[in-house]
Amino acid sequence: MTSFDSSPQLSAWRALLALAVVFVMLATTGWTAVRHHKDAASPLAASLSAWESGHINGRALPDPGAPAGRLAHFFASLDVRQRALLATRYPLAVGNMNGAPVELRYRANHNALDEARKTERRRMHDNRLSPLGQQEAERRMKRFDVMMHPGRQVLSFDPMGSGRIAEVFGDLDRASRVSVVVPGVDTNLLTFERTNRKYSAPVGMAQSLYRAERSASPRARTAVIAWADYTAPIGLGVDAATSMRADDGAIRLNSLVRGLPGHSPVALYCHSYGSVVCGVAARKLPSRVSDIAVAGSPGMRADTAAQLGTGARVWATRDGDDWIQDVPNMEVGGLGHGADPTSRDFGARVLSARGAIGHTGYFEPGTESLRNFADIGTGSYRAVRCASGDDACRKEFSGTTAA
Repeated sequence: MTSFDSSPQLSAWRALLALAVVFVMLATTGWTAVRHHKDAASPLAASLSAWESGHINGRALPDPGAPAGRLAHFFASLDVRQRALLATRYPLAVGNMNGAPVELRYRANHNALDEARKTERRRMHDNRLSPLGQQEAERRMKRFDVMMHPGRQVLSFDPMGSGRIAEVFGDLDRASRVSVVVPGVDTNLLTFERTNRKYSAPVGMAQSLYRAERSASPRARTAVIAWADYTAPIGLGVDAATSMRADDGAIRLNSLVRGLPGHSPVALYCHSYGSVVCGVAARKLPSRVSDIAVAGSPGMRADTAAQLGTGARVWATRDGDDWIQDVPNMEVGGLGHGADPTSRDFGARVLSARGAIGHTGYFEPGTESLRNFADIGTGSYRAVRCASGDDACRKEFSGTTAA
């Protein structure tokens, strides 16, 4: 990947084009696209409400929004039977509770998936739904069924609307290093995993990274999280051009990291709009976040890496034919996401993406982008291959060679 700075004339034309596109979007879709969706009647909200009025052996249950450490202390005070009872009574509440033991969350989310699967099976035969609605219910039912297969470790799950979900690969409790994949637009329950174009979906990305980390450092105890636990923008509309979805996602990402067990370093891998989420989150993330790597980024809501306000190493990569390079790197009135993280002035360490093709090819096996991600995830920084032209990166990691 070779980063270059566009001429002033080209930048100006891109800026004008971006503004024209924005005005067209606003004229045709209006600002309703950026309104928050209320979920007061969601199954998760109902489960949390039941938890708030619940008891265990005469003890009131703690505030589900309490700090993760306080909730961890509460669960540690219970015996195995009591914890299992809570996972059965309040599956969505426990399954999404940062601070609850991860194995208990897996069990609770298995229960929640089973309930959601039954709901969708009933909807498949509901004559009040259109044929299209019944077909979508069938797709969701099949997705939930797949997520319940033995060995799957669902860390969070919310069936409301397009849905949110996160899955773990590896032993999160014992991991000495944790990686989190943060995906971009059009991520939901139905696109969380794909058969075709497997490595463009969060599950495929995380599985590929987990295998690459195991290959790069067989003795390292690693875990990778496919994190689709935020409401991503749909398509390349107004939502994708603003930080509204990223603002909410950043809060959720910060909660995830602070609720992870242990004290092992955490690396974030943020693809496309996911890099906006990571950019917004960066300042408030805990110090255990050692690395933030962005791929195919439209910007991180900052002009420089220093403006992110994080002590984590910031990495960026983009392959030569990724269409994201034609998106103007600007921010006007809240529209756009700012500077290109692969540009020289931004100050990130720029990685080689040799072998990656297009906007979604960064986690494909055999690519240097995936190899670099694995080396970062295992702490093998001297094995990282910097992009051609990033002399600062090459000097810092003297064991690397330019691609």
